[in-house]
Amino acid sequence: MTYILSFIVAFGVAAIAGQILIPLLRRLKAGQSIREDGPTWHMSKQGTPTMGGLMFILGIGVAIVTEGWEEIQRGNFIYLFVYLFALVFGAIGFVDDFQKLRHHAYEGLTALQKFLLQLAAAVAFTVLLRNYGYLTPSLYIPFFNVELAMPWVVYMIFAAFVMVATVNAVNLTDGIDGLATGVTIPVALFYVGVSAWYGRDDLTVLSAALAGGLSAFLLYNFHPAKVFMGDTGSLFLGGMVCGLAFALNIPLVIPIIGLVYVAEVLSDIIQVVYFKKTGGKRFFRMAPLHHHLEMGGWSETKLFCVFSGLTLVLCVVAFLGVMNRYPV
Repeated sequence: MTYILSFIVAFGVAAIAGQILIPLLRRLKAGQSIREDGPTWHMSKQGTPTMGGLMFILGIGVAIVTEGWEEIQRGNFIYLFVYLFALVFGAIGFVDDFQKLRHHAYEGLTALQKFLLQLAAAVAFTVLLRNYGYLTPSLYIPFFNVELAMPWVVYMIFAAFVMVATVNAVNLTDGIDGLATGVTIPVALFYVGVSAWYGRDDLTVLSAALAGGLSAFLLYNFHPAKVFMGDTGSLFLGGMVCGLAFALNIPLVIPIIGLVYVAEVLSDIIQVVYFKKTGGKRFFRMAPLHHHLEMGGWSETKLFCVFSGLTLVLCVVAFLGVMNRYPV
């Protein structure tokens, strides 16, 4: 089957790329800077190569071109649009990572710069899907199997908000070894299942490639990590997660399959608001959520297993919520 080959190609290319990229990043001294206000035990990670997301970005790209060539010849470009959309976010992350490395600091682009670039990418992607007829302004509601028609302007505002929020939530989840990778693999498998169920072979190829590339990356990113994906990888993943949801016209599944992402970003928001309202008190031991649990005694391996396992269960639940959309 094409999607199995897509998984294998992405896995193989990413795994081989890791053998080349990690030593290269070490030679270039492309090491991660660790936030000074983060957990003290994370300082041992200082200097671990970053921008490792390039290896699964490459693997996915090779897989969708080789295994999706027939779709390209038919003039079906939606999975390329999703990949390019995610690639734009990856490029924003690459610039951010480069700035950090250049200035040897934890911060790269400013929050405003990243927001404006991400917003522009989200709007452009929505307009592109609309113009090619891949997107309708009807919001599918999982479990209830109904669609809510919306004015295009309202839908585009909604889409831009969800895309930017999702991308940054995935980025925030990438805070300990393997976490964003482990959580996103079940999400990728969910998209494989849904796109295959809907008969969307083009998006099945892309989703399988995502799962394959991330599985290979996990060989290097599992605790203790030999490489970090950096913003290059995490922003790309965020683009893939929301891009596939909108390409399948099921964006409301994101809070279900991405509950871990949502919890991470909400914990950060709650911490900031509570800190300001109480004059310096903290709601969590440390935000985002994974650091709070770390300081409560959870190991990085336990966090990986619990969060990834929870996401897998939620993906099964979400599949049950959308499987009746089209008659089989």
